[in-house]
Amino acid sequence: MHPARKQKLAIVLAILLGSAATVGLAIVAFREGMNVYLTPTEIAAGKAGSAQNIRIGGMVKEGSLVRREGTRIEFITTDFEVDIPTSYEGIPPDLFREGQGVVAEGFIDANGVFQARTLLAKHDENYMPPEVKNAMDAAAARKAAGAAPQQ
Repeated sequence: MHPARKQKLAIVLAILLGSAATVGLAIVAFREGMNVYLTPTEIAAGKAGSAQNIRIGGMVKEGSLVRREGTRIEFITTDFEVDIPTSYEGIPPDLFREGQGVVAEGFIDANGVFQARTLLAKHDENYMPPEVKNAMDAAAARKAAGAAPQQ
């Protein structure tokens, strides 16, 4: 094989190998960085591990919001089927209140309490993440059919 041809082949192989490595690393990064919404029902079913960074979506249960010393707040995130106790340290968004949708990012501690690092409140009265809306509609349908809600 001619030396110029060998050099061109080596360059093409290096480019292909580099491209494959880049695509592989991008796929791994997307898989690890993907943060999907889980409903309280999915969390209770064990779809999230302890200390795994997840997002929980649902509603702030009426009458559950408790303000503690400093900026700590505690509330219950619900999909009207399962309730997950949630704790947050910090100043909540202006639209955060009972009876409103919430998406919280954080982890479940050893006591089963969701420790939120970030709270996101819906930006208007009509918005709700599709995953949360679908889960809540399914929970309402099961409740109407006579299935007892889980705690």
